Amino acid sequence: MHRYFIAILRAGIAAAVLLGLFGQAVVIPSTAAEEVDRFPPYAAFATPYVVVAIAGVACVQVALVAVWMLLTMVERDAIFTSRAFRWVDTIIGASVAATLLAAGVTVHLGLAEIPSPDDGMDVVGALAAATVAVGVGAAFAMLVVVMRSLLRKAAHLQTEMAAVV
Repeated sequence: MHRYFIAILRAGIAAAVLLGLFGQAVVIPSTAAEEVDRFPPYAAFATPYVVVAIAGVACVQVALVAVWMLLTMVERDAIFTSRAFRWVDTIIGASVAATLLAAGVTVHLGLAEIPSPDDGMDVVGALAAATVAVGVGAAFAMLVVVMRSLLRKAAHLQTEMAAVV
């Protein structure tokens, strides 16, 4: 992979991590506070949902750091080593954790009696978004598991080729 492409990818990862930190520190808490100001019965739900949202963003950040490390391994031409599997497993773990967080939110939104300032469509919309997040998270985790098995096969083939040559 070309060094400039790796540099561009790293810049994107760094920007995404910084944007996530801004979201965790400013956007998520202030949005929750604004919603509580707009509709005070949401106050009981603000803190747990803020914690879950911050944890979900942290899962994405962990996965991005793992991608950064995999890019470093690609740059050093060491991607087909056992160390790469640790970082791929980190991505899988982070995606599973985020999916479980989304599943918890989905269950809570589906079962809890959450008051609504309107006709309840905001809760239905949040439930739909959480359900989609669970599906996307599960699909992503399964895709990375498949890619991990392909990486294992490629690493094995490279080891065999090195023995032959």
